[in-house]
Amino acid sequence: MVLGFVVMMVAAVGAVHLYLWHRLVRSTTRPGRLRRALTWVLAGLGALIVVTFVGSRVEAGHWLAWPGYLWLAIMFYLLVFLLVLEVPRAVAWAVVRRGGRRAGAEARVLETVPAGDGVAAPDRDGAGGDDRAGGDGGAAGVVPEPASAVGAGPASPSEMSRRLFLGRATAAVAGVSAIGTVGYGVRTALGDPVIEPVKVTLPHLDQRLSGLRFAVVSDIHLGPLTGRAHTERIVRMINSLRPDVVTIVGDLVDGTVAELGPLARPLRDLESRYGAFFVTGNHEYYTSKGPGEWIEELDQLGVRSLRNERVEIRHQGGVLDLAGVNDVNGATMDDGPDFAKALGGRDTSRSTVLLAHQPVQVTDAARYGVDLQLSGHTHGGQIAPFNLLVPLQQPVVSGLATVDGVQVYVTRGAGFWGPPVRVGAPPEITLLELRS
Repeated sequence: MVLGFVVMMVAAVGAVHLYLWHRLVRSTTRPGRLRRALTWVLAGLGALIVVTFVGSRVEAGHWLAWPGYLWLAIMFYLLVFLLVLEVPRAVAWAVVRRGGRRAGAEARVLETVPAGDGVAAPDRDGAGGDDRAGGDGGAAGVVPEPASAVGAGPASPSEMSRRLFLGRATAAVAGVSAIGTVGYGVRTALGDPVIEPVKVTLPHLDQRLSGLRFAVVSDIHLGPLTGRAHTERIVRMINSLRPDVVTIVGDLVDGTVAELGPLARPLRDLESRYGAFFVTGNHEYYTSKGPGEWIEELDQLGVRSLRNERVEIRHQGGVLDLAGVNDVNGATMDDGPDFAKALGGRDTSRSTVLLAHQPVQVTDAARYGVDLQLSGHTHGGQIAPFNLLVPLQQPVVSGLATVDGVQVYVTRGAGFWGPPVRVGAPPEITLLELRS
């Protein structure tokens, strides 16, 4: 599977860079030293992406993360903007080329008239007679159109100049747009998460539980591009909300405890009335040592992991079941979700809130009468227009929706994965309040 992924990634990166070379190098330069130099630069950037994906998985290669992932984001938006510009570029080229042909034709007509001569007047029969032309209607003065004017043969210098101008203009527009978009996305990704206040009405909720508040955070993605300050800011913002319950819905880390333990330690400062809870996401299973060491680490930091289990939240005399299931990727390590274990045999008169990293898990949750599922995983698409592709895999991209009779709230997450870029999906911490 890993080899297949690497092969597909190399093929995709190669195809994209070939297209970028065609539009950003070949269409903007003449053959020569500059074109060769730019070709090697683009080839090097393509190799950087591949090396980054492989190298960032080991601590020694973390220094590749910033340049590699930033170029990945710029590459993506260059591709998007260049594809969008293909149609107007083709129209502009057709207009410019037609104008060039018309100007060339007029120049050739002028060249057929000898200097100092006027244009022959028509004879009595209306024919453009000329005694010097031998009475053949002026045919001897017509010069055949060069092959380049009809698209066959090499382009003329003027046509080449127009082609270069259009290529450079297209590249400039795409380049400025891509860099500007990525710059905005970096600022958004590295900035403070947005506090999203959400009120969810549960029809069967005990009235004594109305007003119970959950701080929901997901996809923090502690890794080579984040520092301790990233965790400290999230903890500080959660504590400012004064929640009753804190829930961390998976994808907390992108590495081992040895690599990222210091970055997670601020989680011990989380404050809430009834505690902080965690469920695994798919990225916990991608770490070299698996999620087990993180379960132990979080327990020492005061964050309880719900591993296919549930706890009771008692509030003002009412009782709520808070359950959590492992991520679906845990099945590859015999540690997958077990809904029967987490939800079976419970008091069905109580409302139940389920923590499940991926929204798609709601299909199984619906069989057990869950009232509300809290999920993450999607990042809200993270980089538009990826938000348009998320529905191919998940039933909800972000926000509150109802699936199979179960209300699902999907947070956009407080971090990022891969490029430190968020466009159209700012990072989020949710303050969710239950209503009866």
